[in-house]
Amino acid sequence: MKTRKTNSRNLSALFAATVLLAALAVLPVLADEGMWTFDNPPLKLLKEKYGFTPSQEWLDHVRLASVRFNDGGSGSWVSPTGLVLTNHHVALGQLQKVSTKEKDYVANGFFARSAAEELKCPDLELNVLIAMENVTARVGASVKPAMNEKDALKARKAEMAKIEKEALTGADSHVEVVSLYNGAEYWLYRYKKYTDVRLVAAPEQQAAFFGGDPDNFTYPRYDLDFAIFRVYENDKPVESKHYLKWNAKGAADGELIFISGHPGSTERQSTMAQLEVQRDVLFPTVIKQLKRRLAVLKRYAALGPEQARQANNQIFGIENSLKAFGGEYEGLLDKSLMEKKQKEEKDFRGKVAANAAWQKEYGDAWATIERAERQRVTLFKQSRFRVVRGLRLPTLALQIVQYVAEVKKPDGERLDGFHDSELESLKFRLFSPAPVYAQLEEALIAEHLQESLEELGSNDPFVQAALGGRKPADVARELVSGTKLADPAVRKALVEGGEAAVAASTDPFIVLARKIDPVARQTRKSLEDTVQSVETPASEKVGRANFAVYGKDHYPDATFTLRLSYGTVKGYPMNGTIAPPITTFYGLYDRATSFGMKPPFNLMPRFLERKDKLDLSTPLNTVSTGDIIGGNSGSPVINRNAELVGLIFDGNIESLVGNFVYDDAKNRAVAVHSAAIIEALRKLYDAGALADELEGKSGNRP
Repeated sequence: MKTRKTNSRNLSALFAATVLLAALAVLPVLADEGMWTFDNPPLKLLKEKYGFTPSQEWLDHVRLASVRFNDGGSGSWVSPTGLVLTNHHVALGQLQKVSTKEKDYVANGFFARSAAEELKCPDLELNVLIAMENVTARVGASVKPAMNEKDALKARKAEMAKIEKEALTGADSHVEVVSLYNGAEYWLYRYKKYTDVRLVAAPEQQAAFFGGDPDNFTYPRYDLDFAIFRVYENDKPVESKHYLKWNAKGAADGELIFISGHPGSTERQSTMAQLEVQRDVLFPTVIKQLKRRLAVLKRYAALGPEQARQANNQIFGIENSLKAFGGEYEGLLDKSLMEKKQKEEKDFRGKVAANAAWQKEYGDAWATIERAERQRVTLFKQSRFRVVRGLRLPTLALQIVQYVAEVKKPDGERLDGFHDSELESLKFRLFSPAPVYAQLEEALIAEHLQESLEELGSNDPFVQAALGGRKPADVARELVSGTKLADPAVRKALVEGGEAAVAASTDPFIVLARKIDPVARQTRKSLEDTVQSVETPASEKVGRANFAVYGKDHYPDATFTLRLSYGTVKGYPMNGTIAPPITTFYGLYDRATSFGMKPPFNLMPRFLERKDKLDLSTPLNTVSTGDIIGGNSGSPVINRNAELVGLIFDGNIESLVGNFVYDDAKNRAVAVHSAAIIEALRKLYDAGALADELEGKSGNRP
């Protein structure tokens, strides 16, 4: 499924800023459901249903062959010489950043014919999960019985920061303490970090996203949604020992497959109170905001070809998110779905109430969460509109202002995002040489400030600090015309100069950030003190109750951490007929012809010129019952032998409610077939040497 984490995870942050998940009953897992952690894989289910039990060696190999794209999405090592495979749409942000007005690699594609031609990405960080450690007892012990809710939250956060700091081993280390089962467990995840990542290959966006927005989240599909990077260390390609061998035969109809990736977030364990707030407050607001920003971007794109190129990535991301959020919202409005979730919660709470000890320990959690959610609603407008989310220059300025203040504090007392374990990655993004499009920034800032003014009113502290009674368009123009923050050297000098340099700066964005920082901090504190501090222990209670009632034979909600899903290649009933398990190049040409080659169903010239060279019976896309969500984009599809047979790039329209429930009858994960990539490389893109490298044949590069 196309990730909502595109654009530096800004769109998935729409949920993170306003939704704190808690656990609902997780009933015994049926069908091919589940996004399983690698410490608790579904071995029993796999053995019972498929007669296959992955060994620990198999699991370790797949884990180490899996890659997280820290700007959103998944990938995998696919050669011993550092090649990483992911989706074109996961790579889209980097493709745009290395493009210019003269060289548009998004529209025209890119293929490096030698190592010297590979393009270094300005700010792409990749993570590989190398170890996991359960630290639940340590985090729990930090909370003392006499602590109030606010102090308990501070203690948890401080201990988590301490654990992360102790786990750091060097510049190539990335660590996270991850809350699973909504706080019933905490795990320390240790990653190997890579920041020298170079673009090797990507087809034209029209080939990768054939059918455009009309076909997005649908099936049958005909997309070559892939991109290939090479990872370097010390200016040499990484020797990737754990990589997935390429199987161009792919998986047959009905064959068992696995998906190893990083699903972003799910709300399958949210309480009814939380789901109702999302239905009634969150989703309508988010969808309205996205439509508003999309309109600005489209007006900007209409100014000319270069403006359209600059806005392309954000337009793609928002259109994708609108379709995804729209499907999820429809699910929440579906009476039968909500009745199902209500019944699950009622049954779960009934089991807890039937046990006196459980009721005493956990019984008040749901009511506590409901009270916290009511408080969340009262703070909702402040938390949504007192922000500079999705605006590059204002975000950079606020990060700089907060950075120089936070690093002076003890690690455990800092704002999230500024702990020692996070600073290197933060600076990597802060000092990125990626281009800034001033005219586009101005248009987006003006609209954002206008939106905040309309939603919060002119007397709101954020609006007063940002506008001072002036018109949003005038403020945006003054900010962009007077700033030097587009230069990464200026940003670096401010950070290295510390509080003195930031306090003395007259850059208009830094001046603005100094004004809105106190408001942003107070808004965050209000949310933490009255919502997060209350919901966190209540969520932990429901999570522990879940273990007490059902055991641990289930999976936690997605958290953009590595998960293993499984299923079979399988079609499904659709529109009164049956969707096939596999599509071919024949179907691509038929669909293009059926629409008269008109956009977005047009074919790139090479597809017409080289049609006779292709084996049109080559499989192009497939569907499986594998359980995925946004963030799984770029995940490898593998067989029992841990061979790569496909590349996840989407889910069907029926899968959008998968954020809340899974239905194996209709939920499908859509993937590029492994044979299609090889066929395209050899016969459409003259990239035979790259295809040889992927297939492990002689003459490998570099």
